[in-house]
Amino acid sequence: MTLSVTNTLTGERDEFEPRNDDEVLLYVCGLTVSDDAHLGHARLWAHADVMHRWLEYEGYDVRHVENFTDVNEKIVARIGEDEYGRSEADVAEFFTSHVIRDMRGLNLKRAEVYPRVSEHVPEIIDLVETLVDRGYAYESNGSVYFDVTAFDDYGKLSNQQLDEIETQDTEAERSEKRNPADFALWKAGAVAPEDVAEHRDPSLDPIEDACGQTWESPWGEGRPGWHVECSAMSMTHLDDTLDIHVGGRDLVFPHHENEVAQSEAATGEQFARYWLHVGLLQTAGDKMSSSLGNFLTVDEALDEYGVNVVRTFYCSTAYRSEQTFGEREMQEAEERWERLERAYETAADICDSTDAYAKVEDERFREAITGTREDFREAMNDDFNVREAMAALLELATATNRHADDRDAYDFWALREAVETFEDLAGEVFGLSFGDAAAGDGTVTLAEELVELVLDVRDAERDAGNYDRADDLRDDLADLGVEVQDGDGGTTYRFE
Repeated sequence: MTLSVTNTLTGERDEFEPRNDDEVLLYVCGLTVSDDAHLGHARLWAHADVMHRWLEYEGYDVRHVENFTDVNEKIVARIGEDEYGRSEADVAEFFTSHVIRDMRGLNLKRAEVYPRVSEHVPEIIDLVETLVDRGYAYESNGSVYFDVTAFDDYGKLSNQQLDEIETQDTEAERSEKRNPADFALWKAGAVAPEDVAEHRDPSLDPIEDACGQTWESPWGEGRPGWHVECSAMSMTHLDDTLDIHVGGRDLVFPHHENEVAQSEAATGEQFARYWLHVGLLQTAGDKMSSSLGNFLTVDEALDEYGVNVVRTFYCSTAYRSEQTFGEREMQEAEERWERLERAYETAADICDSTDAYAKVEDERFREAITGTREDFREAMNDDFNVREAMAALLELATATNRHADDRDAYDFWALREAVETFEDLAGEVFGLSFGDAAAGDGTVTLAEELVELVLDVRDAERDAGNYDRADDLRDDLADLGVEVQDGDGGTTYRFE
């Protein structure tokens, strides 16, 4: 069965055909690193990860790129808060390190590269210059705006009509633009205090002067606009035309619509062939979001439930549907995971016992295994339908337990096939960890707590002037595979 996907661009179910037969260019719209990631963010990551895994399972070479937005007024608003740092770059570095930790904790396959906005400003400026030269953008008071009326296909992704678009711009921005729907490609100067105040904790001292990173450009010193970043980074690391662009449904307009317009205006080529949008995670009737404060961070969720339960939870609902998070839903996910784990362990234990025989055949069990693989493949090629694919795995769990309960002599061949099916489909595709790896839930968290305890002792030694002892502690951590780095923003570490 050929993979088909629900393509936001066409509004239809389209058969998936990458431009190159054996390669898929996959871009995932990443996180603005202004806070710790929560389970709503991780839902996008998990589904993009399963898409990546399934495409590889089907034989494609997947080139996966996912960005970090590390230049943003929300990041500036966290300057001086707690231990985050005294500059936009420090705050971004702090939260980027947490995002990377969470990604590894969720057992996500690594992307080919994780580009950051701050390291791609030259490419962004080049893209903006191209748009100005081609008549799609204009300079105004040191800022540059995209002229939406110059791009005939504006609105084709979101089906927005220009005369119906309402903007939330400041009065100053409205006075600079030719059309209300025009959007900023380059913003003059640093971040204005009023833009920071909108996102800053009111208990903190206000930031009274414009601040944040700025760069020189042909239009003066300034900062890149939000929408242009993804176009520049994806085209730098993949190509002018992507196969699949994945993002949250709440970004269809204006972010992804503007990506389409600026990219295609600059290159004259289709920007992305398939747009896949992930439904939001709901809690208590609202979407889970940092601004609403109704979230559970990824780190907290992994500590409370473990990676296998969290991933099983995500794999219970198709990516394009909204999903509800709550205790009942997590309990159901835990029960599903435990069913899979027990069946896997049962199959593995009996397979490795003297009760499994070469000449014992259980045709019903063998047919169930074959049916699981067929049903799983059909479900995944049906727009990455993880819900139906999970149901197929649970049927295999039932069949495995039935085989174990019904007889005294067991079918070795079937048990081995069941073990491999669990490992291939639940393990390689869904990213679940059986056996010894499954017992690792919480191990990373414990290791981090121990490292941080040692670093607290090291800080105390440095404060007391015992620099040799502090250096010894750093060297001891290095011997254990922990690289410690001291910088202006404080001490950071990573596991080698």
